[in-house]
Amino acid sequence: MLLAAPRGYCAGVDRAVVTVEQALDLYGSPVYVRKQIVHNKHVVANLEARGAIFVEELDEVPAGARVVFSAHGVSPAVVNEAAERDLKTIDATCPLVTKVHREAVRFAADGYTILLIGHAGHEEVEGTAGEAPDQTVLVEHPDDVDKLEFPADAKLAWLSQTTLSVDETMETVRRLRAKFPQLEDPPSDDICYATQNRQVAVKEIGAAADLVIVVGSANSSNSVRLVEVALEAGAKASYRIDDVSELDESWLDGAATVSVTSGASVPDHLVTEVLAYLAERGYPDARAVQTAEETLAFSLPKELHRDLKAAGRSTKTAVRL
Repeated sequence: MLLAAPRGYCAGVDRAVVTVEQALDLYGSPVYVRKQIVHNKHVVANLEARGAIFVEELDEVPAGARVVFSAHGVSPAVVNEAAERDLKTIDATCPLVTKVHREAVRFAADGYTILLIGHAGHEEVEGTAGEAPDQTVLVEHPDDVDKLEFPADAKLAWLSQTTLSVDETMETVRRLRAKFPQLEDPPSDDICYATQNRQVAVKEIGAAADLVIVVGSANSSNSVRLVEVALEAGAKASYRIDDVSELDESWLDGAATVSVTSGASVPDHLVTEVLAYLAERGYPDARAVQTAEETLAFSLPKELHRDLKAAGRSTKTAVRL
Protein backbone atom coordinates (compact mmCIF):
# COMPACT_ATOMS: atom_id res chain seq x y z
CA MET A 1 0.00 0.00 0.00
CA LEU A 2 1.34 3.39 -1.05
CA LEU A 3 0.35 6.66 0.61
CA ALA A 4 0.83 9.99 -1.16
CA ALA A 5 2.70 12.78 0.55
CA PRO A 6 1.75 15.57 0.39
CA ARG A 7 -1.99 15.05 0.62
CA GLY A 8 -4.91 16.62 2.47
CA TYR A 9 -5.14 20.13 3.86
CA CYS A 10 -3.29 22.92 2.10
CA ALA A 11 -2.46 26.29 3.65
CA GLY A 12 -5.49 28.04 2.13
CA VAL A 13 -7.92 25.41 3.39
CA ASP A 14 -6.35 25.34 6.84
CA ARG A 15 -6.62 29.13 7.05
CA ALA A 16 -10.28 29.10 6.01
CA VAL A 17 -11.30 26.36 8.47
CA VAL A 18 -9.37 27.96 11.34
CA THR A 19 -11.03 31.27 10.46
CA VAL A 20 -14.50 29.87 11.09
CA GLU A 21 -13.37 28.02 14.22
CA GLN A 22 -11.72 31.12 15.66
CA ALA A 23 -14.67 33.32 14.72
CA LEU A 24 -17.04 31.00 16.58
CA ASP A 25 -14.75 30.97 19.63
CA LEU A 26 -14.34 34.74 19.63
CA TYR A 27 -17.78 36.03 18.65
CA GLY A 28 -19.97 33.06 19.55
CA SER A 29 -22.71 31.48 17.46
CA PRO A 30 -24.12 32.16 14.99
CA VAL A 31 -21.42 32.91 12.47
CA TYR A 32 -22.75 32.73 8.92
CA VAL A 33 -20.68 31.34 6.04
CA ARG A 34 -21.50 32.05 2.41
CA LYS A 35 -21.24 28.76 0.47
CA GLN A 36 -19.22 25.84 1.83
CA ILE A 37 -16.11 27.24 3.52
CA VAL A 38 -14.15 24.51 1.68
CA HIS A 39 -15.47 21.70 -0.50
CA ASN A 40 -15.69 18.90 2.03
CA LYS A 41 -18.95 17.75 3.56
CA HIS A 42 -17.31 16.48 6.77
CA VAL A 43 -15.61 19.80 7.44
CA VAL A 44 -18.89 21.62 6.85
CA ALA A 45 -20.83 19.24 9.13
CA ASN A 46 -18.27 19.66 11.91
CA LEU A 47 -18.46 23.45 11.73
CA GLU A 48 -22.26 23.34 11.65
CA ALA A 49 -22.16 21.30 14.86
CA ARG A 50 -20.08 24.07 16.42
CA GLY A 51 -22.60 26.76 15.46
CA ALA A 52 -21.71 27.89 11.94
CA ILE A 53 -24.65 28.51 9.60
CA PHE A 54 -23.96 27.91 5.92
CA VAL A 55 -26.00 29.84 3.36
CA GLU A 56 -26.01 29.98 -0.41
CA GLU A 57 -26.49 33.72 -0.75
CA LEU A 58 -26.29 36.79 1.46
CA ASP A 59 -30.04 37.42 1.43
CA GLU A 60 -30.26 34.48 3.85
CA VAL A 61 -28.10 36.35 6.39
CA PRO A 62 -29.86 38.74 8.81
CA ALA A 63 -28.90 42.39 8.33
CA GLY A 64 -25.96 43.35 10.52
CA ALA A 65 -24.86 39.76 11.17
CA ARG A 66 -21.33 38.39 10.81
CA VAL A 67 -20.53 36.41 7.67
CA VAL A 68 -17.42 34.62 6.41
CA PHE A 69 -16.61 34.47 2.70
CA SER A 70 -15.38 31.01 1.67
CA ALA A 71 -11.88 30.07 0.54
CA HIS A 72 -13.03 30.15 -3.10
CA GLY A 73 -13.52 33.92 -3.17
CA VAL A 74 -16.37 36.22 -4.12
CA SER A 75 -17.06 38.81 -6.79
CA PRO A 76 -17.12 42.56 -6.11
CA ALA A 77 -20.93 42.40 -6.44
CA VAL A 78 -21.08 40.12 -3.38
CA VAL A 79 -18.77 42.42 -1.42
CA ASN A 80 -20.99 45.40 -2.31
CA GLU A 81 -24.14 43.54 -1.32
CA ALA A 82 -22.63 42.75 2.07
CA ALA A 83 -21.79 46.41 2.60
CA GLU A 84 -25.28 47.52 1.62
CA ARG A 85 -26.78 45.12 4.19
CA ASP A 86 -24.34 46.25 6.90
CA LEU A 87 -22.92 42.73 7.29
CA LYS A 88 -19.75 42.24 9.31
CA THR A 89 -17.58 40.36 6.84
CA ILE A 90 -14.52 38.17 7.27
CA ASP A 91 -12.83 37.35 3.98
CA ALA A 92 -11.36 33.83 4.11
CA THR A 93 -10.54 33.78 0.39
CA CYS A 94 -7.35 31.81 -0.22
CA PRO A 95 -4.55 34.31 -0.92
CA LEU A 96 -3.67 32.36 -4.07
CA VAL A 97 -7.21 32.94 -5.37
CA THR A 98 -6.94 36.62 -4.42
CA LYS A 99 -3.80 36.76 -6.58
CA VAL A 100 -5.83 35.61 -9.60
CA HIS A 101 -8.49 38.25 -8.85
CA ARG A 102 -5.82 40.95 -8.86
CA GLU A 103 -4.48 39.69 -12.17
CA ALA A 104 -8.00 39.88 -13.64
CA VAL A 105 -8.41 43.47 -12.44
CA ARG A 106 -5.05 44.48 -13.91
CA PHE A 107 -5.63 42.81 -17.28
CA ALA A 108 -9.13 44.29 -17.54
CA ALA A 109 -7.85 47.78 -16.69
CA ASP A 110 -5.28 47.43 -19.50
CA GLY A 111 -8.02 46.59 -22.01
CA TYR A 112 -7.48 42.84 -22.30
CA THR A 113 -10.11 40.19 -22.89
CA ILE A 114 -9.50 37.54 -20.26
CA LEU A 115 -9.73 33.89 -21.30
CA LEU A 116 -10.52 32.23 -17.98
CA ILE A 117 -9.81 28.49 -17.93
CA GLY A 118 -12.11 26.80 -15.44
CA HIS A 119 -15.40 25.08 -14.73
CA ALA A 120 -18.72 26.88 -15.18
CA GLY A 121 -20.62 27.28 -11.94
CA HIS A 122 -17.61 26.80 -9.66
CA GLU A 123 -17.54 29.48 -6.94
CA GLU A 124 -13.94 30.38 -7.69
CA VAL A 125 -14.68 30.94 -11.37
CA GLU A 126 -17.73 33.05 -10.55
CA GLY A 127 -15.68 35.20 -8.20
CA THR A 128 -12.81 35.73 -10.64
CA ALA A 129 -15.10 36.41 -13.61
CA GLY A 130 -17.00 38.87 -11.44
CA GLU A 131 -13.96 41.13 -11.34
CA ALA A 132 -14.42 41.89 -15.05
CA PRO A 133 -17.63 40.22 -16.25
CA ASP A 134 -17.79 42.08 -19.56
CA GLN A 135 -14.20 41.21 -20.44
CA THR A 136 -14.07 37.57 -19.38
CA VAL A 137 -14.65 34.53 -21.60
CA LEU A 138 -14.83 31.10 -19.96
CA VAL A 139 -12.83 28.26 -21.53
CA GLU A 140 -13.76 24.93 -19.94
CA HIS A 141 -11.93 22.39 -22.11
CA PRO A 142 -9.10 22.36 -24.68
CA ASP A 143 -11.60 21.68 -27.46
CA ASP A 144 -13.42 24.93 -26.60
CA VAL A 145 -10.51 26.84 -28.11
CA ASP A 146 -11.70 25.87 -31.60
CA LYS A 147 -14.91 27.87 -31.07
CA LEU A 148 -13.18 31.11 -30.07
CA GLU A 149 -12.85 33.93 -32.56
CA PHE A 150 -11.06 37.24 -31.97
CA PRO A 151 -9.50 39.85 -34.28
CA ALA A 152 -5.79 39.45 -34.96
CA ASP A 153 -5.04 42.61 -32.98
CA ALA A 154 -7.22 41.69 -29.96
CA LYS A 155 -5.52 42.04 -26.59
CA LEU A 156 -5.88 38.60 -24.95
CA ALA A 157 -4.66 37.17 -21.68
CA TRP A 158 -5.33 33.88 -19.92
CA LEU A 159 -5.99 33.07 -16.28
CA SER A 160 -7.11 29.84 -14.66
CA GLN A 161 -9.00 28.36 -11.76
CA THR A 162 -6.46 27.29 -9.14
CA THR A 163 -7.63 23.68 -8.76
CA LEU A 164 -7.49 22.31 -12.31
CA SER A 165 -5.55 19.49 -13.88
CA VAL A 166 -2.11 20.92 -14.62
CA ASP A 167 -1.70 18.85 -17.80
CA GLU A 168 -5.13 19.69 -19.23
CA THR A 169 -4.71 23.38 -18.42
CA MET A 170 -1.34 23.51 -20.15
CA GLU A 171 -2.87 21.77 -23.18
CA THR A 172 -5.58 24.43 -23.28
CA VAL A 173 -2.96 27.17 -23.06
CA ARG A 174 -0.94 25.50 -25.83
CA ARG A 175 -3.96 25.53 -28.12
CA LEU A 176 -4.83 29.11 -27.20
CA ARG A 177 -1.30 30.28 -27.95
CA ALA A 178 -1.24 28.40 -31.27
CA LYS A 179 -4.46 30.13 -32.34
CA PHE A 180 -3.76 33.51 -30.75
CA PRO A 181 0.02 34.18 -30.78
CA GLN A 182 -0.50 37.52 -29.04
CA LEU A 183 -1.83 35.77 -25.91
CA GLU A 184 -0.40 37.17 -22.66
CA ASP A 185 0.49 34.95 -19.70
CA PRO A 186 -0.27 35.74 -16.06
CA PRO A 187 2.77 36.89 -14.06
CA SER A 188 2.98 33.43 -12.49
CA ASP A 189 1.20 30.09 -12.76
CA ASP A 190 -2.37 30.31 -11.40
CA ILE A 191 -2.79 26.64 -10.46
CA CYS A 192 -1.91 26.53 -6.79
CA TYR A 193 1.13 24.77 -5.36
CA ALA A 194 -1.01 22.28 -3.42
CA THR A 195 -3.00 21.22 -6.48
CA GLN A 196 0.21 20.71 -8.44
CA ASN A 197 1.95 18.85 -5.60
CA ARG A 198 -0.98 16.47 -5.09
CA GLN A 199 -1.13 15.71 -8.81
CA VAL A 200 2.60 15.00 -8.95
CA ALA A 201 2.23 12.71 -5.92
CA VAL A 202 -0.72 10.79 -7.36
CA LYS A 203 1.21 10.23 -10.60
CA GLU A 204 4.00 8.70 -8.53
CA ILE A 205 1.77 6.37 -6.51
CA GLY A 206 -0.63 5.67 -9.37
CA ALA A 207 1.68 4.66 -12.19
CA ALA A 208 1.92 1.00 -11.14
CA ALA A 209 -1.16 0.79 -8.92
CA ASP A 210 -4.01 -1.64 -9.39
CA LEU A 211 -6.25 0.71 -7.41
CA VAL A 212 -5.98 4.37 -6.37
CA ILE A 213 -8.38 5.62 -3.71
CA VAL A 214 -8.88 9.38 -3.55
CA VAL A 215 -10.55 10.73 -0.42
CA GLY A 216 -12.51 13.91 -1.16
CA SER A 217 -15.99 15.27 -1.79
CA ALA A 218 -17.72 15.22 -5.17
CA ASN A 219 -17.81 19.03 -5.42
CA SER A 220 -14.07 19.28 -4.74
CA SER A 221 -12.50 20.10 -8.10
CA ASN A 222 -8.98 19.17 -7.01
CA SER A 223 -10.16 15.79 -5.61
CA VAL A 224 -12.00 14.89 -8.81
CA ARG A 225 -8.91 15.83 -10.81
CA LEU A 226 -6.79 13.43 -8.74
CA VAL A 227 -8.88 10.49 -9.95
CA GLU A 228 -8.40 11.60 -13.56
CA VAL A 229 -4.66 12.12 -13.09
CA ALA A 230 -4.26 8.69 -11.46
CA LEU A 231 -5.92 6.97 -14.41
CA GLU A 232 -3.88 8.99 -16.91
CA ALA A 233 -0.71 8.00 -15.03
CA GLY A 234 -1.47 4.31 -15.50
CA ALA A 235 -3.58 3.22 -12.54
CA LYS A 236 -5.82 0.31 -13.48
CA ALA A 237 -8.70 1.75 -11.44
CA SER A 238 -9.32 4.83 -9.33
CA TYR A 239 -12.29 5.92 -7.23
CA ARG A 240 -13.18 8.99 -5.19
CA ILE A 241 -14.84 8.49 -1.83
CA ASP A 242 -16.01 10.92 0.84
CA ASP A 243 -15.03 8.55 3.63
CA VAL A 244 -14.43 4.91 4.53
CA SER A 245 -18.16 4.09 4.44
CA GLU A 246 -18.12 4.45 0.64
CA LEU A 247 -15.37 1.88 0.05
CA ASP A 248 -16.46 -1.13 -1.98
CA GLU A 249 -14.57 -4.27 -0.96
CA SER A 250 -14.94 -5.67 -4.48
CA TRP A 251 -12.52 -2.97 -5.67
CA LEU A 252 -9.76 -4.91 -3.89
CA ASP A 253 -10.28 -8.12 -5.89
CA GLY A 254 -6.94 -8.94 -7.51
CA ALA A 255 -5.36 -5.67 -6.39
CA ALA A 256 -1.72 -6.26 -5.48
CA THR A 257 -0.88 -2.56 -5.07
CA VAL A 258 -3.35 -0.10 -3.57
CA SER A 259 -2.51 3.61 -3.35
CA VAL A 260 -4.25 6.27 -1.27
CA THR A 261 -4.33 10.06 -1.42
CA SER A 262 -6.71 12.89 -0.57
CA GLY A 263 -7.75 16.27 -1.88
CA ALA A 264 -6.61 19.60 -0.48
CA SER A 265 -9.73 20.10 1.68
CA VAL A 266 -9.72 16.69 3.40
CA PRO A 267 -8.93 16.23 7.12
CA ASP A 268 -6.35 13.50 7.53
CA HIS A 269 -8.41 11.46 10.00
CA LEU A 270 -10.60 10.45 7.03
CA VAL A 271 -7.51 8.99 5.34
CA THR A 272 -6.45 7.25 8.56
CA GLU A 273 -9.81 5.47 8.67
CA VAL A 274 -9.34 4.28 5.09
CA LEU A 275 -5.86 2.97 5.93
CA ALA A 276 -7.26 1.05 8.91
CA TYR A 277 -9.95 -0.49 6.67
CA LEU A 278 -7.33 -1.61 4.17
CA ALA A 279 -5.00 -2.94 6.88
CA GLU A 280 -7.79 -5.20 8.11
CA ARG A 281 -8.08 -6.59 4.59
CA GLY A 282 -4.45 -7.47 4.01
CA TYR A 283 -2.80 -4.14 3.19
CA PRO A 284 -0.81 -3.23 6.29
CA ASP A 285 2.10 -0.83 6.75
CA ALA A 286 1.37 1.84 4.18
CA ARG A 287 4.56 3.21 2.63
CA ALA A 288 4.59 6.99 2.29
CA VAL A 289 5.84 8.28 -1.05
CA GLN A 290 7.12 11.84 -0.50
CA THR A 291 7.31 14.00 -3.61
CA ALA A 292 7.37 17.47 -2.03
CA GLU A 293 7.63 19.26 1.30
CA GLU A 294 4.99 21.87 2.15
CA THR A 295 5.75 24.51 4.77
CA LEU A 296 3.61 27.43 3.55
CA ALA A 297 1.18 29.00 6.01
CA PHE A 298 -1.06 32.04 5.61
CA SER A 299 -1.98 34.60 8.25
CA LEU A 300 -5.62 34.87 9.28
CA PRO A 301 -7.92 37.41 7.57
CA LYS A 302 -7.14 40.94 8.72
CA GLU A 303 -10.60 41.48 10.24
CA LEU A 304 -10.30 38.42 12.45
CA HIS A 305 -6.62 38.99 13.19
CA ARG A 306 -7.42 42.48 14.48
CA ASP A 307 -10.18 41.29 16.80
CA LEU A 308 -8.21 38.30 18.08
CA LYS A 309 -5.25 40.53 18.87
CA ALA A 310 -7.49 43.00 20.69
CA ALA A 311 -8.89 40.12 22.77
CA GLY A 312 -5.41 38.79 23.59
CA ARG A 313 -5.97 35.59 21.59
CA SER A 314 -3.50 33.68 19.41
CA THR A 315 -3.46 34.70 15.75
CA LYS A 316 -1.32 31.84 14.47
CA THR A 317 -2.36 29.20 11.95
CA ALA A 318 -0.56 26.02 11.03
CA VAL A 319 -1.39 23.35 8.47
CA ARG A 320 -2.79 20.37 10.40
CA LEU A 321 -2.00 16.99 8.84
